[in-house]
Amino acid sequence: MVLRLLTVVGVAGLIVGTAAPARADIYRCRRPDGTQHYTNIREPGRRCQLVVRSSKKSKPTASGQTKRSGTKTPSGSRQKDPARYSRYNGLIGEAARLYQLPESFIRAVMRVESDFNPTVVSRAGAMGLMQLMPRTARSMGVADPFDARQNIHGGARYLRILANRFKGDLVLTVAAYNAGEGAVEKYHGIPPYKETQRYVRRVLKHYYAYRAESTP
Repeated sequence: MVLRLLTVVGVAGLIVGTAAPARADIYRCRRPDGTQHYTNIREPGRRCQLVVRSSKKSKPTASGQTKRSGTKTPSGSRQKDPARYSRYNGLIGEAARLYQLPESFIRAVMRVESDFNPTVVSRAGAMGLMQLMPRTARSMGVADPFDARQNIHGGARYLRILANRFKGDLVLTVAAYNAGEGAVEKYHGIPPYKETQRYVRRVLKHYYAYRAESTP
């Protein structure tokens, strides 16, 4: 299944495709016309290169756009607060409808970025649930990055912009959210940063899981 978001004018589009397996190997395949795309299934008859291998040992941690460094280690009190994983359902649904992104996609990014901690700050200065860097927060109209609604909407808006920029490619959208669009463009794909490759695997893993949970 090709991992793709529909690209649209303005702020629209959504992930399409049938349920995907939990395994998150990512292949770069070349079409007969020379163009390339990313997929989680090796396509027979096409030149495909494994660019990201799934790992069962990956654990959620957080990182911020354009800065390849994680957040502080989650506190014990937060670990004992399982309600945080559903606390922001309404806000996630609101942002998903506004920017026409699947709730499972926004939720997966949030899980990896902050583990649903609205006050976490990374060593690089990324803030809040969607780990917005100060410059990104300002450009997305976020006045208070520790306000849950503003942060979620800012992160979703940025994901929508990246999806449009990369013509709907889900993998490149996720990679750019972590490493910055400049790095993705420079390397014409997922940057050769171990943290970014690990980040892509983890977001996809959670995305598949959340999507499966929401499927009737």
